[in-house]
Amino acid sequence: MFGLFKSNPAKQVQKLQQAYEKKLAEAMHAQRNGDIRGYSALTEEAEKIHAQLKGLNT
Repeated sequence: MFGLFKSNPAKQVQKLQQAYEKKLAEAMHAQRNGDIRGYSALTEEAEKIHAQLKGLNT
């Protein structure tokens, strides 16, 4: 009954994984278009999301 209000960690991991992959794809497109600063910023955001993922998996 009390588990009803707890978030499902598997869903949270899945959402973070999707966000991570999306940021990496955006970074790749920015790099291909010659926007190196945009690529750098998006890669940094992706690394932050990856750090959160590692924190949840341990």
